[in-house]
Amino acid sequence: MSRNVLAVIVIVAALILQVTVANRLLLPGSVIPDLVLLAVVALALVNGSLLGLVTGFFAGLATDIVPPSDHTIGRYALVYCLIGYVCGLAAPEMDRSPVLPFVAVAAGALAGSVLYALVGSMLGDPRARWPVVSHVVPLQAFYDVVASPFVVWAVLRLTTRAERQRNPAGLDPVPGFYRAR
Repeated sequence: MSRNVLAVIVIVAALILQVTVANRLLLPGSVIPDLVLLAVVALALVNGSLLGLVTGFFAGLATDIVPPSDHTIGRYALVYCLIGYVCGLAAPEMDRSPVLPFVAVAAGALAGSVLYALVGSMLGDPRARWPVVSHVVPLQAFYDVVASPFVVWAVLRLTTRAERQRNPAGLDPVPGFYRAR
C-alpha cells in the first residue's frame, strides 16, 4: 500500500471518528480533541513535510465542508496545511528519541489551536476574541495531548505494517523514513 493511499485511509478514519465520536463527547469546557489535526501531524512526522503539507490541506478542506461546519471554508485547510508542513520538517529527527513524536504532536496541536484562533480573529469570527480563546486554547491543547498517544500509535502501527508489506527485506528505500521498531 502506498503512503498516499494510507494517508487517505488515516484521514478518512480520523474524520469519521471526529464527526461520530469526538464531537459527541461531553468534556468539561465544551472543547473536544481534534483527531484530524493529530492524524495530520502524525502522518507528517512519519512521511515528511511534502506529504504533511498535502495531507494537511486536503484533511483541512474535508474538515471545512463536513457538517457541522460553522466557520469560513478554507480555515482548517490553511491551518492543517501549515501545521503538516512544519511538523513534517521534524520527520528526519524522529529516529533520535522515542519521546520526540509525542512532543512534536503536542507542539503541533498547540500551534494548530493557536493558529486556528489567530486566523479566526483575522476573519472577524466572534468566537476568536481573547476571552473565548484564552479559555478554549489551553483546554484544546490539553485534550489533544491526551488523545495524541492513541492517534500517533495507530498511525505508526499502520505505516510500519504497510512498510513491512511493501519491503519485507527490511531495507530502507527512503533515507530518513521513520519506522517504529
